[in-house]
Amino acid sequence: MNGLEEVCFSIISTVGAARSCFVEAIDAILEKNEEKCKNLMKDGEEMMLEGHRAHAQLIAQEACGNNVQCTLLLLHAEDQLMSCETIKIIAEKFIYMYHLNNN
Repeated sequence: MNGLEEVCFSIISTVGAARSCFVEAIDAILEKNEEKCKNLMKDGEEMMLEGHRAHAQLIAQEACGNNVQCTLLLLHAEDQLMSCETIKIIAEKFIYMYHLNNN
């Protein structure tokens, strides 16, 4: 496995785990488990940040003039990263709305 593949798999695995945390956080708030929800959102954010760091390595490499080959694997990694960001935003809005309706 080359360096690009390793970075792609790192992005895919970390943001996949983060996305799962965000979805589980929604489930936790629906179960009225505020502490679990808070912890899952925090864990998800940390994992997502790890994925962003891996992605930033590729951007820095490209910025230094080292061409990064666009592969299906890289496209998938970037798609997963964007999907994770979207689910995080939706989870935050859902949790906020839940609090508005239950306070």
